[in-house]
Amino acid sequence: MAKYDKADIERRMQGAIDSLKGDLSGLRTGRANTSLLDPVVVEVYGSMMPLNQVATVSAPEPRMLSVQVWDKANVTAVEKGIAKANLGLNPMIDGQNVRLPMPDLTEERRKDLAKLAGQYAEQSKIAIRNVRRDGMEALKEDEKKKEISEDERKRSEDEVQKLTDKYVGEADQAAQAKEKEIMTQ
Repeated sequence: MAKYDKADIERRMQGAIDSLKGDLSGLRTGRANTSLLDPVVVEVYGSMMPLNQVATVSAPEPRMLSVQVWDKANVTAVEKGIAKANLGLNPMIDGQNVRLPMPDLTEERRKDLAKLAGQYAEQSKIAIRNVRRDGMEALKEDEKKKEISEDERKRSEDEVQKLTDKYVGEADQAAQAKEKEIMTQ
């Protein structure tokens, strides 16, 4: 059934890292980051749409996000969508623009965000270990079917372990960098 495929294992481990980086970029630091508004959905034209399909998000200043709404009729819907997303931001309407000043982070909030970054990294490492387990099982199965020798299995298991170590290290580095960013902003 499962045949060992090193490229697939590496692709899946890289996917876990990419997902982690996406999660970490969504964590709010003191600085304005346009990806902070990625989870926002807005009710327009009778349906729910992602914010980026009804407006342009930019960061004109280090501590300010600006949302340029394309259709003036949707400005209040965008404001409501941002408020509903519960991001701790206070939208201010300015014509067809919605301005979002970034509030200062309290020390307690910084610690919570740093802890959350660590949790994201742990989830990523679990995903990477699950990919390793799948690879190891595929190797044992291939050996049992006599498709590879015991030496080949051991060599490939070492490769899988090296990949695992590499990607777990990347997850740790990404989380540590984000925690440092959160605590120093």
